[in-house]
Amino acid sequence: MLFQRVKPLDQILATAEKKSLKRQLGAFQLTMLGIGAIIGTGIFVLTAEAGQKAGPGMMYAFVIAAVVCALAALCYSELASMIPVSGSAYTYSYGVMGETIAWIVGWALVLEYAVAAGAVSVGWSGYVNGLLKSTGVGLPQFLQTGPFDGGGFNLLAFLVALVVTCLLVLGTSKSAKVNAVMVCIKVAALIAFIVVALPAVNKVNFEDFTPTGWGSPMGGIGVLGAAASIFFAYVGFDAVSTAAEETKNPNRNIPIGLIGSLLVCTVFYLLVSYGAVGAIGAKPLMDSAGNALATGSQALAAACASPAHINDLVCSKEPLAHVIRELKFPWLAGAIGMAASLALPSVILMMIYGQTRIFFTMSRDGLLPEAFSRVHPKFHTPHVITLITGVFVSLFAALFPVGILADISNAGTLFAFIAVSVGVMVLRVKDPGRKRSFRAPLIWLVGPLAVAGCLLLFANLSGKTLMVFVVWALIGLVFYFAYGYRKSHMNPANAHMLEPIPAAMPAEPKFHEGPQA
Repeated sequence: MLFQRVKPLDQILATAEKKSLKRQLGAFQLTMLGIGAIIGTGIFVLTAEAGQKAGPGMMYAFVIAAVVCALAALCYSELASMIPVSGSAYTYSYGVMGETIAWIVGWALVLEYAVAAGAVSVGWSGYVNGLLKSTGVGLPQFLQTGPFDGGGFNLLAFLVALVVTCLLVLGTSKSAKVNAVMVCIKVAALIAFIVVALPAVNKVNFEDFTPTGWGSPMGGIGVLGAAASIFFAYVGFDAVSTAAEETKNPNRNIPIGLIGSLLVCTVFYLLVSYGAVGAIGAKPLMDSAGNALATGSQALAAACASPAHINDLVCSKEPLAHVIRELKFPWLAGAIGMAASLALPSVILMMIYGQTRIFFTMSRDGLLPEAFSRVHPKFHTPHVITLITGVFVSLFAALFPVGILADISNAGTLFAFIAVSVGVMVLRVKDPGRKRSFRAPLIWLVGPLAVAGCLLLFANLSGKTLMVFVVWALIGLVFYFAYGYRKSHMNPANAHMLEPIPAAMPAEPKFHEGPQA
């Protein structure tokens, strides 16, 4: 049963014709969308968490995460150019390994996109709350953080997710243009940070480069534990592939958007992490036994509250602004904080965007209720599922801290990357003659390395995070066998709902016209 109901690739393309989304995104917009999704909470907020887990060794963590993502990006590019429809890893798995695997992947992607959007919303609220506090109009502590982080209800995180949801309902093209402006703001802030921090680098801060070692399975600490967490900083690149159905000339533009955005962001991350560590250091706080205090723990919070550590990088909720402030540039620190506050919504936008397109495709296949794939008659967007997703993202953001959300999101992401990497190898054997506008080089080396890298990071997440993933997967399987298995269009009883496979697919699938932004 596990590998049954494999949906033919031509059938997938034909189904996409039935309810399609307007093709309006080019290579530049896709690259900007990718950069907008990648550069965000991972570098603006989680740098402190990576420092507590690995110290200066966080630089190794950025490189390890980047290499794993680069390998997966090559696999994503090949499948995205072959199957230019919405759905990302879910769609690819459906066409290669069957419906059950596809459902598990699609269910895991809820962790990657929806939970990640909540994490970014929390990171954004931290910067905005800091700015409000500096002007003397800060919110009550109860409304600044969720109940698991010393507060009660994170009001700003809740509101920003709702606003972004409304923007997405209005239309992808409009959202993409707003996103391009946000990307420019983020890049400008990072460039300013690099220009000021690099001249202040002191080699002494790189001594004892790996104070917590390389890590251990299910430990969530050390260089590999930091890589498993900071991996969150790269997850946006594959969100580009979820926009395939709305992309002009997807066979060319999807690979450009995927790999281009990943390369640009990797360069920025290495420069920023080098500047942050070199300028003020990133020494983890230890307990009496010499073990690093767990991130998100009460023990770490108490240690950070002491005068001896209050200014440490690993204790900051706004690490980049904190570094610049320590270098005696308070006006620039404020500007970086403002830039993060203005620009992080672009990441929330791309995460919710990706999640809704996956649900849209699963609904179109019959695995979710038909209402989820309804397209708004004026805005030509899947408004029903966008609104539902936005409400849940807002609640995640209001109630949970950023570190917990980021690690849970990574579990789903790594699982999806494994599925895609396996899928591209399977298709090389099952369907070697199918046209591939982009072929991953050295696939029998790249594919296995991508799978191994993802498994390595997955195993180095904390035990609690892995338990959440297992429980979430089991809940998804119950829902699938209770609803999706019976309602699926691949069920022989529902065969009349499938689109016929055409004798020859057109070079570009048709799309319906929509309003121009």
